[in-house]
This record gives sequence, C-alpha cells and structure tokens, in this order.
Amino acid sequence: MKQTASRKQHWLRVTQIAMASTAFALLAACGGGSDNNNNASSTPAGGVKLQVVSFGDSLSDVGTYSPVIQGSFGGGRFTTNPGEVWTQKVAEYYGDTLTPAYLGGFGQPLVATGGLGYAQGGSDVVNAQGQGWAPNNMAATTVPVVTQVANYLGAHTSFNANQLVLINGGANDIFQFAGTTANLTALGAALQTQYPLLVQAGKLPNSQAGQVAFIVGYLQQLANPQIAQAATQLAAQVQKIVSSGATHVVVSTVPDIGNTPLGVAANASTPGSAALLSGITAAYNYLLVQNLTALGLVGTGKVIVADAFTWIDQQLPNYKALGFTVSNTGTACNLTSMQTNATAYATANPSATNGLTPAQYGAQFGSSLFCSPQTYTVAGADQTYMFADTVHPSTHLHALFAQYVQQQIAATGLGK
Repeated sequence: MKQTASRKQHWLRVTQIAMASTAFALLAACGGGSDNNNNASSTPAGGVKLQVVSFGDSLSDVGTYSPVIQGSFGGGRFTTNPGEVWTQKVAEYYGDTLTPAYLGGFGQPLVATGGLGYAQGGSDVVNAQGQGWAPNNMAATTVPVVTQVANYLGAHTSFNANQLVLINGGANDIFQFAGTTANLTALGAALQTQYPLLVQAGKLPNSQAGQVAFIVGYLQQLANPQIAQAATQLAAQVQKIVSSGATHVVVSTVPDIGNTPLGVAANASTPGSAALLSGITAAYNYLLVQNLTALGLVGTGKVIVADAFTWIDQQLPNYKALGFTVSNTGTACNLTSMQTNATAYATANPSATNGLTPAQYGAQFGSSLFCSPQTYTVAGADQTYMFADTVHPSTHLHALFAQYVQQQIAATGLGK
C-alpha cells in the first residue's frame, strides 16, 4: 500500500478534480446491468413495507457526490455505475427508494435533499477529515458516521418501528492506519516477535484467532487508537439509534480488505500484506461486535450483525457459480485507462494541475466513483467482475450482498 499523502498535496489534487470536471469528461453513462430493476408492486418483494435509513461510507453511499461526477464522468457511486449499491437494493426489496440525504462535494456545497441515505464516500466513523476529504467542499465531504446520525436526529428527532436502519463504517479508519507503511511494518514485526512469546506463555492460542486477539490488543494500545475507537463509537451510534426508537437495525461489518484486489496487489509487492490487512479488519470487526454485545444490543432482536467479512470470503471460491468470470484478481472498471485519460488531459493542460505532474493528477481518477459503462474493462463487467475497483464491489456483488442481508432480516421473522 502507498503511504498516505500530505493533506496539502491531497487538497491540490482533489481541487483539480473539481475544477476539471466540466472540461474533462470521460463520456456520460448509459445503459445498465440486470441488477437494477425496481419492484413496483403494492406488496414489496420483502413481504413488508419499510422505510430505509442508511449511515456509513462509500459501500453504502447512494450518490452524495453525483451532481458533479455523474454529469461529467457518468459515475457518482462507488461501484460499476450506473449500478446500485446494496443499501438501495435492500430499500427496493422493502418497497422503498433510498436517495442521498445530502448532495454536493467536488466543488459544490452540501445541500440537504430530504433523502434518508446519509452515508458518504470516504467517511470515517468519528474523524471529520476522512479519505479523500478537502476543505470547502472541494472534494469528498466525508461527513463522519457520528455526525450523520446526529444530522438525522436533528432533522427527524427519532426512529420508528416502520423503518429499517442500515449502518456500516470503519473501513476508512483502517485505510488511514494501513496507508502508512510504517504502521504495517511495526504490526508485522510485533506479530513475529511479541506474539510468539505470548503463545509460549500460554496467554494466547497459536491460531488465527490468537493472532486476531493479539492485533486487537495492539490496536487498543496505540498512541492513536483510531481503529479501536472507531469500533467503540460505531457501536455507540447503534445504541443511540435503538434508544431513539429503531427496532430493526442492520450493522454491516467491514469486508475482508486483505481479499480485495487491493490486498492481492499489496501482497504481490510485499508478501504478507494481505494477511495483515485481513487481520486488522478481523480485529476491528471483533471489537465492533464485542462493543455491541457489551451494550446489550446483540440478541435483542432489534440489531442484526451482517458479517460482510465472512460473507465475501465465502463468495470468492465460488465466484464462477455465482456468475462471475473474475474474482479479486481484476477490476470491472478500467482503472488504467481512466488514469491514462486523465493524465493525457493534464499533459495537454499543464496549467490545470497546479504543480502536480500529469501522472500524479491522473492517478486521482482511478476510482469507481468516476466509472461508467464506457470505462468498463469489458462490456458487461458490472455483472462478471466481483469488484468495481480495488476495494469496492461491482453492481452484481452488491446485489448478492443485499440478498444476504435480506435473508438475515427474514431470519428474525420480519418479512420474507
């Protein structure tokens, strides 16, 4: 993984993305995958009508940044656009349509829309300056999950029994830790030197669970325990949601980052990186569930934990049976082409880069946020690739995860 760039350098990059959005268009989106049919019947497919409210990050963002991105690039969500993310699919299953609570970013001010999709790409759980953030709404606005929940309650006061609340978070907190090479190196060294001593002393088992337990303790003792605090605070938000009247809440854990294309690529350049990313993710999820349990939220019937980590790991070996041709070894969005186009633009318009090299400028467009059918790796890639970019699911994979969540909800006796 590359080390996180300085805030100043990053702000320069994302400012140029906003400035160039009207001049550099990769072609508008058209068409769509087969996973986007809305259910228009009076009785929803889920057997019960529910209003869906969502909080979280890019995995749940239904289009916060679409005003600029969609018109200029054909993108707008962190997937194979114009496809939908899992929160939208779940909402449709229960007869609802989930739209962004706010629209803006990338040069536009955030404007409340009345929608109930509060999740924003790049958001941390607590920190306001998440992944891709820039001041003055010049890039991703990354309103943190704690503020998303507060904004909902400020506008609506409470939740009710006719709502389904979907919440996720923590991946960007993990990325901010793992994006610094020194952090991964130090953790790897601790696993090699300190963990064996604890095993020998009988304090931890010599197993994968033992390694995760070690990482949990390691993360909690850091001078900046951001990941551990994120798990604590996300659980606290679930408690706030339930105490404010919600009776149906789905908490999605963080998918196995080590098993994404990002993890595969990192491991190819630095063997062992994928295992570290998986271990950190598993440790975060452990802390999240531990905190939910300590707060008395697990087993109440009101809170469902959707184990995205285990779920994605179970899908990968069976990818062909699920209709995919590429698992985690490639991306549906042609990130190389997208970056090349942006680099060419920067080369032809050096004044637009504000001091960045064309390559640095172009690298910023290697995200599914800017991806549309015209930039798919192959036609129909939204259905045949598991991942849109290095970490975000394709339309098809989002739809499958939505089905998994719906099954977990039905198992509690709600709907079908």
